[in-house]
Amino acid sequence: MKTIDYYNQFADEFALATLYVDMESIYQPFLAELPDSARILDLGCGSGRDTLAFKNRGYQVDAIDYSEVLVERATQLTGIAVQLQSFYEVDIHDVYDGIWACASLLHCDRNRLPDVLKRIHAALRRGGICYMSFKYGSADRVKGGRVFTDLNEEQAQELLDQLEGGRVLKQWVTEDQRADRQEKWLNLLWKKHA
Repeated sequence: MKTIDYYNQFADEFALATLYVDMESIYQPFLAELPDSARILDLGCGSGRDTLAFKNRGYQVDAIDYSEVLVERATQLTGIAVQLQSFYEVDIHDVYDGIWACASLLHCDRNRLPDVLKRIHAALRRGGICYMSFKYGSADRVKGGRVFTDLNEEQAQELLDQLEGGRVLKQWVTEDQRADRQEKWLNLLWKKHA
């Protein structure tokens, strides 16, 4: 089973497991760096939880996901026309004040992460902010029909070092907020030079 097939097949279960997770402590450092009228891209929006949270705070939000079923669910939830698109296909320049990639790039092939980060960097306006989260570790693995690229602090720094003109604002490890999970997450907040 491919990762995308998992999300199409188990979209409702995935949405239910993630929709009501309290993300406020993760939103705060990201939103604190954005202007009030910021335009945000939710990159791999899943259920649409974060898209809706940002929309309800008055931000302009675009959202993409690569699962056809999750695109439908997120569009229904948010009232925003979520686009069916892979992070490998992002090809826009100087559009977003913020890009939110929460638990999405962890499905990016490790050898393609540098290219995807360059695409994200290009899509950000000068001074733009990107948030990313990965399961904490250093392995490439398959679990429950999904492929994961885990990341630790050293690997994250190596990736960010390949970008021209950006810096880490904050990097921190959190516990999974879902009651049935014992995993740790690496959170990254970086800024494109103004």
